[in-house]
Amino acid sequence: MNGFYKIVKTPWKYFRLFLVTILSKSYFIPDKPYLKVIYRLMMNRKLNLDNPRTFNEKIQWLKLYDRKPEYTMMVDKAAVKDYATKIIGEEHIIPTIRVYNTFDEIYFEELPEQFVMKCTHDSGGLVICRDKSKLNIKAAKKKINFYLRRKYFYCWREWPYKNVKPRIIVEKYIEDDSGGELKDYKFFCFNGDVRALFIATDRNKPGLETKFDFFDATFNHLPFINGHPNVHKILEKPGNFEEMKELAAKLSGNIPHVRVDLYNVKGNIYFGEFTFSHFTGMVPFEPEEWDYTFGSWLQLPEK
Repeated sequence: MNGFYKIVKTPWKYFRLFLVTILSKSYFIPDKPYLKVIYRLMMNRKLNLDNPRTFNEKIQWLKLYDRKPEYTMMVDKAAVKDYATKIIGEEHIIPTIRVYNTFDEIYFEELPEQFVMKCTHDSGGLVICRDKSKLNIKAAKKKINFYLRRKYFYCWREWPYKNVKPRIIVEKYIEDDSGGELKDYKFFCFNGDVRALFIATDRNKPGLETKFDFFDATFNHLPFINGHPNVHKILEKPGNFEEMKELAAKLSGNIPHVRVDLYNVKGNIYFGEFTFSHFTGMVPFEPEEWDYTFGSWLQLPEK
């Protein structure tokens, strides 16, 4: 979900997001009618929950009717590490330095010179520290506290986030050979079957828009856009790509759909997170036929 709000550029789309923000404060609105209104605003079409066919429609259906208790743990950025370790091994888990309940608990003198700080219960509450001596602690506190207070579930009604305890996790800082931000390899998995992925590049770089490039399971580039433009260069297939796919398949078994996010750092594969609602199921595919293609891969369970 990183950069979700950055994909919107036209005034009308900004206005729609403004309406979503206002509506998200209305906690009393039941999930189903809320999603119908928000989907109409964001997608400019009626949400079909009786016979969903597209990927985005089926994501909304899953929000309402696929609510396994373990999903809450799986989106908790701290709690999920034990779960993932049991499936793929500790060598694929980014080490946790500390977990805090509040920002004021953090004793920065005990932290290393480089680290990553994020909220456990949402998307967006992230601070990357490459040099502790240059960290603006006041700005970091302001950002983290904003996201700690944020009731993430109510904006898009992504059920797994509803009961995650807001905390702060501090992790080991890692970077790839480029010395810049890590590339995300995000695998679309359906009952343990990897069907596609995308690679996120140029995130949080001044003057550059985030790029998303989609590939099929054999790393052939797919000709569509979803949320961000394609990168203007050829992305290389990682040498251990098949191992990445195997790990994603293991992590996603017996789940109708989940996106498994992995990092590949100097040949080492690390688990990132689980995402049950890619772009919360409310960003169009261009061309639209790919929304139906992804939808055909997602077999909905019984209610």
